[in-house]
Amino acid sequence: MGFPDFFERVPRITLRDPLAEFLGAAEGGLIEYAYADAVRLAGHSCPTVAGAWLMSVRALRRLYPGETPERGAVAVALREDKASGVAGVIASVATLLTGAAGAGGFKGLGGRYARADLLRFGVAGVGEVRYTRADTGQWAECALDLSSVPADPRLGRMLPGLLRGDAGAEEAALFAVLWQDRVRRILLDHHDDPNLVVVRP
Repeated sequence: MGFPDFFERVPRITLRDPLAEFLGAAEGGLIEYAYADAVRLAGHSCPTVAGAWLMSVRALRRLYPGETPERGAVAVALREDKASGVAGVIASVATLLTGAAGAGGFKGLGGRYARADLLRFGVAGVGEVRYTRADTGQWAECALDLSSVPADPRLGRMLPGLLRGDAGAEEAALFAVLWQDRVRRILLDHHDDPNLVVVRP
């Protein structure tokens, strides 16, 4: 599909989706998700998409220790408003992995499997993103700090010319390589870095 090779080296996560099992979409409801799925959803690969992937994976593993996380049974709350910064990008990746959706999400069947209204923005008291199990009320709150994985300084110098259309093909190709190299370092070199994704409690 033309994705960078390192996408395949990013650890995947398997989730159990009872709705998928009920409707016969996946045997046992088990679905494996890869970072490339988040890229397909977002339409691009960047530090925010990578960070949202790591936050969601870390939160689900914290909430379901030693077991397969259940998709569709986790609510997601973001501190930022929907229109603020990159909140929408983070939410879309969180939705991919948790199934949590806003008011327009799936309403359920016979009172079961609903995903609507499990995703909320602008929630006071949330550090950055909070993931809460619907069955137990247990929650994990994640915050992303990308400062430990700095961008190549050439990116900032190259970006204005690229956006204006002044740069050549060679510079555009270098920019793309340097951009994805930071994403690679976030996802592989710092995958379990507690300073990159802070999880509490």
